[in-house]
Amino acid sequence: MLERIRGHPRLEQQVTDVDDRGNVARIGLERRKEGERRAVAILPAHEHDAAFVVRGRAGSGAGRLGERALGQGQGIGEVAALEGCGGCRERRTGLPSETREPGEDTHRSMLRIDVITLFPEMFAPVIGLSIVGRAVERGLVEVRVHDLVAACEPGARADERPYGGGPGMVLRIEPLARTLDAILSAAAPGERRRIVLTAAAGTPFVQADAQAFAALERLVVICGHYEGIDERLADLYPVESFSLGDFVLTGGEIPALAFLDATVRLLDGAIAEDSRSEESFVAPGAIDYPSYTRPPTFRGIDVPAVLLSGDHRAIAEWRRERSRARAIARKNA
Repeated sequence: MLERIRGHPRLEQQVTDVDDRGNVARIGLERRKEGERRAVAILPAHEHDAAFVVRGRAGSGAGRLGERALGQGQGIGEVAALEGCGGCRERRTGLPSETREPGEDTHRSMLRIDVITLFPEMFAPVIGLSIVGRAVERGLVEVRVHDLVAACEPGARADERPYGGGPGMVLRIEPLARTLDAILSAAAPGERRRIVLTAAAGTPFVQADAQAFAALERLVVICGHYEGIDERLADLYPVESFSLGDFVLTGGEIPALAFLDATVRLLDGAIAEDSRSEESFVAPGAIDYPSYTRPPTFRGIDVPAVLLSGDHRAIAEWRRERSRARAIARKNA
């Protein structure tokens, strides 16, 4: 949760706090002593600080500032605050080297993700919390969220009615191209990158795509909306379309969040290696085995005895069998 404290902006996470006396789980802010340890300092917004820019909507006189900021990465790594719901802003995340854990490798390759969207506020919770947030803190990934409206001409819309008539609206090509040009002009020559559009008609996103994205140096995700985007964008840029499946969503932010989460968790150091090696879809068609934990009996249903036996060879075989059975059932469903 982003919280601005007078004179000292902070980024704090929501964590589960268990009341031992009542054994009741509740969500609340971290205790202050923990918050001080994990809080991330946020620099005040300033028009000359390219790593941290809070911009007004197009037409407010901030449009030119927004365009300059898109192309000016200084590698500082502060966290940009997404304040309010009416401003266009760029969120650039990562930690300065002096805030990394002692001994942490600061020279490892970093994945840079640029998200182009009409609703940047939707990305703040995911970028700031959980596994993605920890990956950002560790310097494994940098995420920049670009508000498409900031690239519009003063007083102009990001969408227009389609030529030829018909329902709905189409995202205009000018602000999209302007934002992409700024991102790509600031990118390193020859970097491994892909430009992805979220679209209902796109190729269904699978684990192999997440693995391919995790091997990139830059991933640009364009959040589709309405009746889609001006088709000429695909004529000008190597855009690939992906979807979450054969259904329609209001906008492309939810698929973009899913792509981001699935990709970041595969980066080395984001999660434990054994967690990645034994999960679903690591191999084509592979499905994870069933899992159990305490209590051993609940409402008359027991945990399989083999899992309580201590026989690791038998447990491994049971898990392989259950995994194969799940994969077959899923294939035949």
